[in-house]
Amino acid sequence: MSKVVVMDHPLIQHKLTMLRDINTGSKDFRDLVKEISMLMAYEMTRELPLEDAEIETPLCTMTSKTLAGKKLGIIPILRAGLGMVDGVLQLIPAAKVGHIGLYRDPETLQPVEYYCKLPSDVPERELFVLDPMLATGGSANAAIQFIKDRGGVNIRLVSLIAAPEGVDAVHKAHPDVDIYVAAMDEKLNDHAYIVPGLGDAGDRLFGTK
Repeated sequence: MSKVVVMDHPLIQHKLTMLRDINTGSKDFRDLVKEISMLMAYEMTRELPLEDAEIETPLCTMTSKTLAGKKLGIIPILRAGLGMVDGVLQLIPAAKVGHIGLYRDPETLQPVEYYCKLPSDVPERELFVLDPMLATGGSANAAIQFIKDRGGVNIRLVSLIAAPEGVDAVHKAHPDVDIYVAAMDEKLNDHAYIVPGLGDAGDRLFGTK
């Protein structure tokens, strides 16, 4: 079974409180999503492999550590996942970025795909799927399956806020995918919104209703 990592770093929790606040406007909301995503990227890359590299300092030659050539990929789920991309790229600027476009049918609550563009070498990459809200798990499961159908094997899901129902759904459908979240909230309401949550992440990011 895959693991769930809840990142309880004080800076993440502080910024998450500001993010949830109904009085936080779109600009500050975007900045906070970027900052939290950058802090999360630090933690979610903790297990990347290292290798030795010989370098020259101003004083001598030494053997030091460098990333072991593992290619990384960032795949936001449109549209809210876009808000997380810049923060992650600040720490891993060499990562390639794919995009998966999904929307939730308001009647069935099931995800519908409208766009999918992934790096051509997706089977060779460590992939981070970005989606601020892990609610029912439907969109995340669909996105992960699209990636697997195209050869992706090393996949992690990164969300700001999750509901237990969404985590359980991803575990059931994709037991090989680790999940990284900044907070595990209480539940979903009757409209499949996370409670207490932060509302609609896409609308708050982009100032739409």
